[in-house]
Amino acid sequence: MGSKINKKIFLFFIFCCLLFVNTSPCFASKFVRVAISTNNFRSYAYNEVSVIATSDFALYDKTTALPIAKFLPTDIVKVKLTNGSYEIFVNDKSITKDITTTLIFDCPNGVLGVKDLKRKSKQALYHGIFEIDMHNENTFYLVNVLDLQEYLKGVVPNEMPVSFGLEALKAQAVAARNYVLMPRVKAHKEFDVDDSVASQVYYGANTESPIATQAVQETMGLVALHNWELILAQYCSTAGGYTEDFQNAFSDPRSKSFPANPKPYLKGRADMFSQTPLTNEDDARMFYMTRPDSFDMQSPYYRWTKEFSITELQDVLKKTLLSQSATGFVTPKFEKGDNLGTLKEIRVLRRGVSGKVMALEIVTDKGVWNVQKELVIRRIFQKNNVSLPSANIVFDPVLDEKSNLTGFIIYGGGFGHGVGMSQFGAGFMGKNLNKSFDKILKRYYSGISIATMPVTVSGQLCQRYFKDEFYAPSNRAFLVLNNPFKIKSFGVKINGVDISAKLYLAPCITERYGRIDISDFVHQGKNTIEYTSSLVDKSKYVKLYVELIGKDDSEYSF
Repeated sequence: MGSKINKKIFLFFIFCCLLFVNTSPCFASKFVRVAISTNNFRSYAYNEVSVIATSDFALYDKTTALPIAKFLPTDIVKVKLTNGSYEIFVNDKSITKDITTTLIFDCPNGVLGVKDLKRKSKQALYHGIFEIDMHNENTFYLVNVLDLQEYLKGVVPNEMPVSFGLEALKAQAVAARNYVLMPRVKAHKEFDVDDSVASQVYYGANTESPIATQAVQETMGLVALHNWELILAQYCSTAGGYTEDFQNAFSDPRSKSFPANPKPYLKGRADMFSQTPLTNEDDARMFYMTRPDSFDMQSPYYRWTKEFSITELQDVLKKTLLSQSATGFVTPKFEKGDNLGTLKEIRVLRRGVSGKVMALEIVTDKGVWNVQKELVIRRIFQKNNVSLPSANIVFDPVLDEKSNLTGFIIYGGGFGHGVGMSQFGAGFMGKNLNKSFDKILKRYYSGISIATMPVTVSGQLCQRYFKDEFYAPSNRAFLVLNNPFKIKSFGVKINGVDISAKLYLAPCITERYGRIDISDFVHQGKNTIEYTSSLVDKSKYVKLYVELIGKDDSEYSF
């Protein structure tokens, strides 16, 4: 009886994964597809993998949802791909071969793992299921498909030190939720994100922390919105005292043009209100060669220096100009065999509002090379094969007694791209200034509201019913509507109470945009909301979300 129930649950889960991951959602819940990398994050393409589990587990054919084999928690199940077909081994004994469909591992009463895969020196373990997707005839991807909340529990304590405190961790949870739902670039057609710093650091179930899990639970269902859209919640370790405009750090992911198009909520902002923009050389030099007060002061990367002899830097540039020319942000291209010559000058051409170098020239007696974009610049000036912590830098030439150039000292501040939330800044604000998570988020992301994910209710089959859960920081809440057809053929229940009649009496229900106070029906803590539609006309719709913190709430600014 129990095994039959588990199988039904599993099949329902699989079909839900297919529905939620590959199409528009019929429910507000979300599943995430994460590519699991090898040790040291060197690759996420496997030729073989050995799966383990903490309880009874099974292998299924994804296409048919039928079981291939069942296993005990003591079993080690190896999947090997050769010439386009899988062979399955249990404890080194082959049990079946010539399988060509996508494979699913499920452990309904425990968690799955990969033998000898370590995260934080521990055996890596994962909630959800494993999906094995063929990449080519000899390699496959190992994709962990799991509920968004469970995913975040494995992200938050690995993206931010838990010592930063609950409010900073809650801000991180919201930012991480936004980031996976609205990534700058989708990692791959087979998965949403990977588990490395290329997306968000996700180490799985064995690295969860009670306080980080609390942060995830107490922000359940909450996202940051700007004009009805989920924001791209960029964040970094340390901004260095001044965050940067999005377009000054990133290129357009499609056209590759730099600077990118601006994002109104990702505006550079100094920690101290009195600080003016650092777009000129003198102001940037003063800022990054001193230690002004900042939310980031406790970061080990708040200020740093890198020293290069002229010979060392020339040797570095010969390698990095060649490798970074492939990005298209080094002009003219530095080709193999080109003569760099003797370095004469490094000339900064353009800075962002935070003083971040956007473009510079490397001048030698053999030519001039223009380098753009913060990540490329960081990778150009490597020290001991490690890129610069940030591009918030000033160059100080070192001269001998005859005024000959003998080297450079690079003075810098911050760690990362410097756009959006600074994690060290969030930690400082939460612990030292007693700021709540929403105030932290509104400090780093301009003009946002904290809300549930917007849903569209219509006559479409997959848009007739939505159910969502969210955690309210207080009982203050508004239902926000975009109702272009001025329809009333929808219903809303909050915590089981039908409030449709109240909505229909609201004056704004017949306006394009409305904001209705529903605080009487929302309580601090976990809440449930259900949307239903009785519309017949599939072309008509209403969009809705619950706003917990408004963008214009002065009480949340500081």
